[in-house]
Amino acid sequence: MNRKSFKIFIAATAAVVLAACGERNSWTVDGRIEGADNKTLILEASSNGRWYPLDTVTLTGGGNFKFTHEAAGYPDIYRLRLNDRSLYFPIDSIETVTVVARADAFDTNYTLSGSTHAVQLMTVEQKLQDAASHLGAATATDSILKRELAGELLNDPSGIVAYYIINKKIGGRSLFDPANKGDLRIIGAVANAFHERRPGDPRTAYLTQLFTSNHANNRPAVSSAATDTIMAAAIGVLDIQLYDDKGTLHSLAEECSKGHPVILNFTSYTAEASPAVNLALNKVYEQYASRGLQIFQVAFDADEYTWKQSARNLPWITVYNSAHDGTEALMKYNVGSLPATFVIGADGEIKSRVDNLAELNAAVARAF
Repeated sequence: MNRKSFKIFIAATAAVVLAACGERNSWTVDGRIEGADNKTLILEASSNGRWYPLDTVTLTGGGNFKFTHEAAGYPDIYRLRLNDRSLYFPIDSIETVTVVARADAFDTNYTLSGSTHAVQLMTVEQKLQDAASHLGAATATDSILKRELAGELLNDPSGIVAYYIINKKIGGRSLFDPANKGDLRIIGAVANAFHERRPGDPRTAYLTQLFTSNHANNRPAVSSAATDTIMAAAIGVLDIQLYDDKGTLHSLAEECSKGHPVILNFTSYTAEASPAVNLALNKVYEQYASRGLQIFQVAFDADEYTWKQSARNLPWITVYNSAHDGTEALMKYNVGSLPATFVIGADGEIKSRVDNLAELNAAVARAF
């Protein structure tokens, strides 16, 4: 290769590298809007509740579109606007989110794909739309709906969808009203998670202010400990009623009403990790059982006989979720994989989801 050719090669390589770097620092939303020929589609972002345009495109035959924008450096919610209809989607980092919709039902009949949060936000919106079709103006105060959404928050309180939910308004009314003590607890859980996991996110200061300015009692809004964690109460339990190996029906809600902490554990005894999980649970149980700690363990084994053989040797409550019982218990707590462990406080409210069992002891100690 001669010098001139080498220079051309280097220049071309540099261009490819720069282009690749540019792509790595941007996100994309693309897709198809049926029946929207010659209509203008607007991509919008928000700042302190004010929406402003980032880009526009005139849709041609087929309704295909694609917007690419520089990554903000933190997750955010964006929207597409077609006439007077808006469709919201989340961006975590530099992914591509795909939207498929129809012009005549742009904000009600659509699919989002491309990321876990995109699918989650779509599911939340569909749930809200279904509720609104039945409840109308009462949607914002429906306790069952809010419990289900609280489950979404519990699964990922520092996620952008959690932020979206607590700021969602239905008919001009906040779905989670900071003036309501129960709603404020949920807002506090999200504020706490952002404070711990997203200290540099611009929404963290807003969430902290929202929580602390509406705090209803005399407890300090921010701990004086070195961790500087917002003291936010957690979320109430969703009941699970299943039978143990002796045929006795157990209720999680009833157990949690007895005034002692409860560890809620979803597991499968035939899973490879099961012995280690039960060993960790037993260690904590032996330490705190004398103070009233109970474990409510829900097993999802395919073989009921094998489950019974294991369950009968355990000192805590063990119930069986058969194939006939379905996945309702998992859905209530947004459990996508086993094992999953939650700590419920003596006041009957979920205090934490413990992903690292090495932290279980400390979580239980805080639950008394």
